Amino acid sequence: MKENELYNEDLAPIPPGKRTWNKWHLAALWVGVAVCIPTYILASYMIKSGLSWQAALIIITAANLFITIPMVLNGYAGVKYGIPFPVYGRASFGVRGVHLPALLRSVVACGWFGVQTWIGGLAVYSVFTIITGQQFATGLNAEKFICFFLFWLLNIYFIWKGTEHIKRLENFAAPVLIFIGLLLIFWGYQQVNSFPIVLEQSPQLGKPLALREKVQEKSVIVLQPIADANGMNKADEYRITNDKNAADGNWSALEKRGSTLVPLTDELDVGFVQLRKKVAGGEAYIYSSIQPIQEAVVNNSQSWWNYLLWFTAMVGFWATMSISISDITRFAKSQKDQVAGQFIGLPGTMLFYSFVGIFVTCAAVIAFNDVLIAEDAPWDPVNLVSKFEQKYLVLFAQLALIMATLSTNIAANVIAPAYAISNLYPKKISFRWGGIIAGLAGIAMCPWLLLDSIGSILIFISGLLGPIVGIMLCDYFIIRKRNLNINHLYSRQGEYGYGGSGINYKAVLALVAGISVALIGRWVPQLDFLFTLSWFTGFIVAFILYMVLMKKDPHADKQETSQEIEQPQMIAS
Repeated sequence: MKENELYNEDLAPIPPGKRTWNKWHLAALWVGVAVCIPTYILASYMIKSGLSWQAALIIITAANLFITIPMVLNGYAGVKYGIPFPVYGRASFGVRGVHLPALLRSVVACGWFGVQTWIGGLAVYSVFTIITGQQFATGLNAEKFICFFLFWLLNIYFIWKGTEHIKRLENFAAPVLIFIGLLLIFWGYQQVNSFPIVLEQSPQLGKPLALREKVQEKSVIVLQPIADANGMNKADEYRITNDKNAADGNWSALEKRGSTLVPLTDELDVGFVQLRKKVAGGEAYIYSSIQPIQEAVVNNSQSWWNYLLWFTAMVGFWATMSISISDITRFAKSQKDQVAGQFIGLPGTMLFYSFVGIFVTCAAVIAFNDVLIAEDAPWDPVNLVSKFEQKYLVLFAQLALIMATLSTNIAANVIAPAYAISNLYPKKISFRWGGIIAGLAGIAMCPWLLLDSIGSILIFISGLLGPIVGIMLCDYFIIRKRNLNINHLYSRQGEYGYGGSGINYKAVLALVAGISVALIGRWVPQLDFLFTLSWFTGFIVAFILYMVLMKKDPHADKQETSQEIEQPQMIAS
């Protein structure tokens, strides 16, 4: 086996004696992975879209319980045979065909790696500004790119040191990150000493500042400023302007409570609204950002379709890991450890840190005087931290963000592409060099441009990756009945060579069909429901089509038991 061109030490089966991860190691890894800025942002953005905090947490919990099931099932072969995803995927896609799903998963991971590294670099830049006393620049500058590169080097260090150092990083980060989450909740509670009052602010965050509506057959602008814990509007005055960049428009008084209705006399000329509040004891003002007036639409935020859209997005959040989870589970001591570790680590952590994101964002509405409208709320922890006045708190919080981003980035976005790239040329590219190539690809994808598109990207990713999971689970559990020929996984001439081509064209056909059906709704409005449910659509289509195609193959269920090469000991199934 060692002489085969498809073999190297990083892709080789790990013998049971070298598998050192128990359920708590796996749970700690999921804490380190799930505690990240995108988790925080997605949770608070669900509130921004109009969902109640209760509905948001229910969707998050249900989606993560759901995705843990294929996560555990796809991790099964990793535990049993000690093999990573690119080797495991050779069975269903072929020894050459596996490059298609592996590289597809890798492109997504490299994009996420770049985004997370940019976020971590911004945290490093924030630490730099605190130490030097400089102002935090709003745009791009050389210092931000230098800090981005320094954080990139920190990621590369752990890649180069290998999986045992990654395990130690996750074990160290997990309790620290949980403690930081509890500190953030305590800070939010301190604002009014009441959990219910903090959470009662969530409906305000789903309301845009200005809507153009018809009230009793008259066109009006409905202004919806943020209120404090007592229900009093935080802003005092408003102005309507025709130009976002101009300082025109007269200031007028807002209602003390609730919405303010402004008669609309010239619908074509009116475009933007700004609020302000006089600082107590002086003549200075606090200003909101200038926001466009939106057309009022029927509120579908509580519809089942909106729930399903967010459910699909949350499933898509970990769709990448559900494909390549055997990269991690191959280090687990037993199936019991991998099942318990994943169910303990993933759903619970996502629920906890999503609640942190929701609760802290709601608390920020009360805590910060300059948050006059929902659009200006600190939706992510970077903005939140920047509002703290005490420098030592900002420094501590930014260091925590650096740790959270590092632990997520290494486990979720580096291991899989490193193995996938190594699998392209096993004799020439090691796991280390595969990780470095993945890191360079993350830079090349210009993450500073991708950061604002995370929400829409997730639905699209779901449609790309759901079919891969469907094919792999169908192949392993239905077609091969949990039995793989470990020798042939490393041979171009074995049964996974598929007649010498190295490609299982039936798997490729099922993959293309699953992706096509899942994504067609993006461009065909009548089929939008297929895109809304993209992960499920792609999974079901690919699973069924692959099963039908493979069942027609008289050799599909044939399991050879050649013992020409010494078989590594397997963990009982």
